[in-house]
Amino acid sequence: MRLLLIEDSDDLVSILKKDLAKAGFSVDVAYDGIEGEYMGYESLYELVILDLGLPKRNGIEVLQNWRANRNNVPVLILTARDAWHEKVDGFKAGADDYLAKPFHIEELLARVNAIIHRAHQTPGGKLQIGDLILDEDRQQVTLKNGASHELTGTEFKLLRFFLLHPGQVLSKSVLIGQIYDFESDKDSNVIEVYVNHLRHIIGKQRIETRRGQGYVFREMSG
Repeated sequence: MRLLLIEDSDDLVSILKKDLAKAGFSVDVAYDGIEGEYMGYESLYELVILDLGLPKRNGIEVLQNWRANRNNVPVLILTARDAWHEKVDGFKAGADDYLAKPFHIEELLARVNAIIHRAHQTPGGKLQIGDLILDEDRQQVTLKNGASHELTGTEFKLLRFFLLHPGQVLSKSVLIGQIYDFESDKDSNVIEVYVNHLRHIIGKQRIETRRGQGYVFREMSG
């Protein structure tokens, strides 16, 4: 799952990229408001983490421009702890949530996941489709028979995206966009490899291949 982080602090970016990657997210970064606004129009992102105190263009203006142009990407804004007016301005501009600096990474991850779950109208904490349950904190899947399987980082990213988009045709290019960030080498063959890994774990019938189109995650086991 791919996020956009718009933040001008190198130190904070370094920490957040590491922690978000560990939690199963691919992260692209913009260091100023103009670049961030441009990148935010890409349809790649499930969520944007937006600092308000940005160079070149402040975060409120970035968010206002997105909403004025009907870009409804979910946005979590970062504010200074004592800048209560920024929180109000952020919500008025169309933010989905805010977090005051400094913050604990656990709270950031909880808020990020809550926003994504709300956007997909799924309950927080765990994703369940049919008899499959994905524990996002432990990055493991539990099957109908009660057996649990630990997932690699890539397996977790891929399965979570499938579970958030059941019944939809997902092309390889879309899935690649959720596994890799801009800085990574992209290999289309990796999708087929990890789909096969998941099929061994959850059953071949769960992930249907649509020739020339991509894959469809089936809500019910065959």
